Amino acid sequence: MYFIKSPWWLKRYYNALTWNIPATDKTIYFTFDDGPHATITPFVLDVLKEYNAKATFFCLGKNVRSNSNVYKRIIEEGHSVGNHSYNHLNGWNTDDSAYIKNIIVAREYIDSRLFRPPYGRITKFQIKQLKDVFNIIMWDVLSADFDIKITPEQCLTNVIKNVSPGSIVVFHDSEKAFPRLKHALPKALDTLSKEGYTFKAIPQYL
Repeated sequence: MYFIKSPWWLKRYYNALTWNIPATDKTIYFTFDDGPHATITPFVLDVLKEYNAKATFFCLGKNVRSNSNVYKRIIEEGHSVGNHSYNHLNGWNTDDSAYIKNIIVAREYIDSRLFRPPYGRITKFQIKQLKDVFNIIMWDVLSADFDIKITPEQCLTNVIKNVSPGSIVVFHDSEKAFPRLKHALPKALDTLSKEGYTFKAIPQYL
């Protein structure tokens, strides 16, 4: 089970986390989890460049280690990066010390004050341990590109029907998500650009 639009009660319960960024204009924040990937992340970067859009990439340490040239390109092209742990641990099912250590190991490869918990699953205790070091970034719109049961068009609809100024939107630059991502991303950028939206990277210091 997942929510396309993050509900108010979840945001209230985890009120120490960033779910959206208050905006006075039509700015939104596209984010990409689980990369960098050798071919999918360059596809994403090419599409973003076409629309003069900036984004934030929440990277896995193990993938940065194996695709350091792609990681370097993300930074060189003016996007933000964030820590997504070393190898995608679920905070609900992982010993606290092992979870924190995994994030610290990822930090050796990812120079960022931004952190997004894999699966969005993190405990209050883990938040307390991390919040003085990281800005913990969640989202208010989920594209659901990871869900093999939905169509590429539904993935697109999930985004364009739910964003508002200041929204943080989640995509995935992964093989599992790519059949939906490759359709939804360019069309979402095109549609929302025509509606007057601009696309920015999440700043390291909020």
